[in-house]
Amino acid sequence: MSSTDEEVNPYELLGLSIEASEQEIRTAYRQRSLKVHPDRNRGNPDAARKFHELHQAQELLLDPLRRMALDAKLRLKEARKARYAQYDAKRKGLVEELEERERALKKARTETEAQKKERWRENERIMEEGRKLREEREKELQRKEREREELERRAQAASNGLEPPSLGPLDTTVRVKYTLSAHPSLTSAESIAALFSPFGPLDDSSIVLSLKPSPPKKPKRGTALVPFRQIVGAFAAVCASGRAENGLADIEVDWAEGKEPELIGWLKKMGKLGGSKPAQADESRPKATPAQTPISADYNTSTPCTKATPSADFSSFPSTFPDLDAAPQAPTAPTEVPGMDYESLTLLRMRQAERERLEREIREREAQED
Repeated sequence: MSSTDEEVNPYELLGLSIEASEQEIRTAYRQRSLKVHPDRNRGNPDAARKFHELHQAQELLLDPLRRMALDAKLRLKEARKARYAQYDAKRKGLVEELEERERALKKARTETEAQKKERWRENERIMEEGRKLREEREKELQRKEREREELERRAQAASNGLEPPSLGPLDTTVRVKYTLSAHPSLTSAESIAALFSPFGPLDDSSIVLSLKPSPPKKPKRGTALVPFRQIVGAFAAVCASGRAENGLADIEVDWAEGKEPELIGWLKKMGKLGGSKPAQADESRPKATPAQTPISADYNTSTPCTKATPSADFSSFPSTFPDLDAAPQAPTAPTEVPGMDYESLTLLRMRQAERERLEREIREREAQED
């Protein structure tokens, strides 16, 4: 047995212990060799190999020197195996302890990373809330600053008389008085609306009509409150009071409160109605009333502003207009008027200029008659 002897344990091959005697070796060989003899196992190709291994194992164990070497080798192998078994148990404990430490370290590292992420998210949330609070505080400060500046501007404008007054609840409403004998068709709110709609948009649902005396008696006169949506329409209707060409012959139109709105007075004061300040009337002469100074409200706002001539088609335009070629004067008052746009303000100026022109003509005729 060369290499096979070293690999195969002869004692295990014969089923013996290391203390077996020669007689036990021969008996075990005889019993096992008979079972695997090639003549008795012709159909088994491994029988010859097994028989040969048994023969080699018998010869090795019956040789005292070779058996002593084999016994020493086997005892050394058993001692090494026992020692390795102890080492394996210790190594296994060390490996398990190392693995446990690694698992604990990995778990601690994972928890640390999770805590870092949670702190980072919390810091981001706090920073975002702080940024929003700062923006809201800045917006609030800006709003308060704008309100303070607006209050200062209004206070300064009010102290200088430059702040336009606000519209009153009845500043766009006119009172209409007429006799039914002259206007028998004006017996409903719809007919009143149709009569005054050319002057500007109306609030048809708010027209109030009163006929005196009340039915069943036959009414003789009518009174109506006509609300316009803009003050320019109300101003046009008041200026056209009593004018036949506007369908208001024998119809008296005046402001609902019986006095001119503060906004109209402020526009006159600031010189925004017409090209110049309103002319001062002679105290010794009677002032013209709206019924005595009818003014046409039929203006075409798209017509370019040119100086009027006696042969002009639009004879109702004022005879004097501001010189457009002259250098514009610096504004002395705010140009924004509450509730009025540029077109409405321009229309008011044109009607006021026409009214002033008619008042001057009336005064000139009265002076010639005197």
